[in-house]
Amino acid sequence: MNYTFHADKEFDLIAIGRACIDLNANEYNRPMEETMTFTKYVGGSPANVAIGSAKLGLNVGFIGKLADDQHGRFIESYMREAGVDTSNMIIDQEGHKTGLAFTEIKSPDECSILMYRDDVADLHLAPSEVDEEYIKKSKILLVSGTALAKSPSREAVLKAVSLAKRNDVKVVFELDYRPYTWNSIEETSVYYSLVAEQSDILIGTRDEYDVMENTEKGTNEETVRYLFKHSADLVVIKHGVEGSYAYAKSGEVFTAKSYKTKVLKTFGAGDSYASAFLYALVSGKGIESALKFGSASASIVVSKHSSSEAMPVAEEIEDLIAERV
Repeated sequence: MNYTFHADKEFDLIAIGRACIDLNANEYNRPMEETMTFTKYVGGSPANVAIGSAKLGLNVGFIGKLADDQHGRFIESYMREAGVDTSNMIIDQEGHKTGLAFTEIKSPDECSILMYRDDVADLHLAPSEVDEEYIKKSKILLVSGTALAKSPSREAVLKAVSLAKRNDVKVVFELDYRPYTWNSIEETSVYYSLVAEQSDILIGTRDEYDVMENTEKGTNEETVRYLFKHSADLVVIKHGVEGSYAYAKSGEVFTAKSYKTKVLKTFGAGDSYASAFLYALVSGKGIESALKFGSASASIVVSKHSSSEAMPVAEEIEDLIAERV
């Protein structure tokens, strides 16, 4: 089953939200206290999805706010060179800084992230800085959950969603739940539900949907029943090593297994999954193929050191899928 988008749009996807710096530990199998060197990459879920989608050949734009500093300039230049249109990246004029994420790689299943997210530039994107003419040019507006955590970024995203709906642009909500950005699960649930009810496509882990629904152990059936009462016509729920499920409003259910790999670290998987899933969907490959693309891309990125730089090209994903049939 294929999913259809407007063909006559300049951009395949425009992402909105955070772009920050990842500092990934160069020394594996040791705690951060003993880690002496880190490598710098562009990070932040929507930035990673934008870079991953551009690498796969989609025409991609980005709406966000960058600090007026060396890190901000690095992010803009890296994303532009990766093929992302940066014309709607706003430069902060109020002295807010770039968010930093230090990663610790103790073992393949023991990875942690130490975040510096206080008063960061990306959460100061204002509604007045979101341009309707720009959003109108895209097939997809990709919204990432973290951008809803604080005002004015929260209102900027809600405005962007409203403009997308008005201009027949598909809203894709990548749940991207990061507890350290929020005051409580109750608060998260309120704003996640607000955007989820206006989204056409949702992508998240089972745990993230539980946060959205403010429940301890929700079921996929309950989640899709709730979302299909609103705008959603495609809901993707990831279950880690058990694979992922896509529920279409038509009643069809699609599944894809996860692809085994030598895991180096766990972060970056969700972003690479979303970029490859959306690439396959926009390219007309069908929902089942899109799930496979997402799973294969995630397995490639968790075996590499970075997130943004490790984003695969289409040929790598196709080769992995062909190998594992």
